[in-house]
Amino acid sequence: MAGPFFDAVEREQLADLLDELGPAAPTLLTPWTTRDLAAHLVLREHDPLAGPGLVLRGAWGRFAERRRRVLARKDFRSLVSTIRSGPPPGLFRIGWVRRVPNLNEFFVHHEDVRRANGRRPRGNSSAMDAALWHNVACAPWLLARRLHGAGLELEWTGTAETIRARRGNPTARITGLPSELLLYLFGRRSAAEVKLSGPVEAVEAVRRTHFGM
Repeated sequence: MAGPFFDAVEREQLADLLDELGPAAPTLLTPWTTRDLAAHLVLREHDPLAGPGLVLRGAWGRFAERRRRVLARKDFRSLVSTIRSGPPPGLFRIGWVRRVPNLNEFFVHHEDVRRANGRRPRGNSSAMDAALWHNVACAPWLLARRLHGAGLELEWTGTAETIRARRGNPTARITGLPSELLLYLFGRRSAAEVKLSGPVEAVEAVRRTHFGM
């Protein structure tokens, strides 16, 4: 997929917001503060040994969390400066990585900070909406893998665009803008502005499910 690198926009805007709010502001990832989130982002890109533990459970995950806590003790402005400096050489500069996992990471965490601090959903450009929809469509089955007893469809509100995220009957549908659907799939159910519809049992199955990595 060709197009601009929206991860750079999200990175810069998130860094600006972190500087504005400081290290003690809340995030949607309670009990994490902005300091905790900044340390997470730095570790993800700059600690190749611990980074994979951010998505793995068990001993590796515990190791990554210990390393993140050490990073969180660093000067907050230094952490934000490291985030703002962009992806380091290597994996995180690959085009596909920037357009999919990196855009997801920085968009979702930007909203983790924005919405926990009273900011309303943003109006995105059509190109940004298209990029986020592309990412919603990349692997929704992975983010919805814990859903059992129902199928799931995703609909871009105001368009005819739909995606089957998980097969099954009965089937529920989540309708919203690509940004809100992405937030829902990444486990930000309470913050995502979406509409959930379908048979009662399918809707209840979706509401019981923990989405995300």
